[in-house]
Formats: sequence, C-alpha cells, structure tokens
Amino acid sequence: MTKIMFDYTKSVLERVSFDAKLFCKELEKAIKMLLPYEMEQLREWLLSFTLGRPELRQCLAIVNS
Repeated sequence: MTKIMFDYTKSVLERVSFDAKLFCKELEKAIKMLLPYEMEQLREWLLSFTLGRPELRQCLAIVNS
C-alpha cells in the first residue's frame, strides 16, 4: 500500500512541476502522508527530478527541515 502512495505522490509532483508555488504546496501535503523511510526515497527522487528545474530547488528546503 505504501508504494502506491509514494508513486501517487511522485505523479502529483510531476504534474504540478510547472508551478513552483503549487509544487511546494503539494510537497508539504506529501510530507504529512509519507512514512519516514519514504521521505528518504522522496528526498533522493527530488534531487534528481529538480536537477534540470532550478525553480523547484527552493522546495527542497521543505523536505530537509
């Protein structure tokens, strides 16, 4: 079940990546739903996903706090 939630979270974040503010908002929601080990996976995914999207890098602070 948790893999489904993690995949859903990635899907939502990919769909809203056109808007940094919306991306940060959805990321905050995801943090509340995911388990601690999933947060580490999300952190790794975010690092690779935001490599070519510097406007989204500001949202990494949300995950690292």
